[in-house]
Amino acid sequence: ASLAARVPPVLEARTFGRLRAAPFALALVPLARLVLLGLTGGLGANPVEFVVRSLGTWTLVMLCVTLAITPLRWVTGWAWPLRLRRMAGLFCFFYATLHLAAYAWLDLWFDWAAIAADIAKRPYVTAGFAAFLLLIPLAATSTNAMVRRLGGRNWQRLHRLVYVVAVAAILHFAWQKAAKNDFGEVTVYALVIGALLVARLLHWARRRRAPAGIGGSAA
Repeated sequence: ASLAARVPPVLEARTFGRLRAAPFALALVPLARLVLLGLTGGLGANPVEFVVRSLGTWTLVMLCVTLAITPLRWVTGWAWPLRLRRMAGLFCFFYATLHLAAYAWLDLWFDWAAIAADIAKRPYVTAGFAAFLLLIPLAATSTNAMVRRLGGRNWQRLHRLVYVVAVAAILHFAWQKAAKNDFGEVTVYALVIGALLVARLLHWARRRRAPAGIGGSAA
């Protein structure tokens, strides 16, 4: 039997609690690694660039994980991964905040005029800052209380901004790499995010074609 068939679609509370601890700990490993490298002089010849770019990379990784959870449910039939989506999204915001803070502090020493000029004049900074701003309402409305306050349908509409965030994040990364004509890593992330967005589009199109009452939850 396949793994999807062997793993139950719904997990008991105790089992899920134990399971959730593992990705939570794994999501903190990149930050712990940066701290360890900083303490041991392992950040390379340009430590500021290393820290800023590492935090940006892990923001993108967490975004990919967040976007992958719903397609994983469609493929496997598992419901429990959806309960990890909020955590993944908040870790994406967490690393995005650290990425922006490292840029503003370590790179520009909170020179607000220089930061504003960067945002206005450098397209990759503009795209990255736009992606961060769009993440703020998503993080702020991630609680169950906000879902109830907004209503399920309005909450879903708001959280579709994550697709815009994904596009802006890829543009941010691509334009940043364009100066060195180095698109290898960008292409991998673009293909992953593109595939996840196409999967959603195809799922939406299939549901639109399905007769009323057939097709299951939009999740």
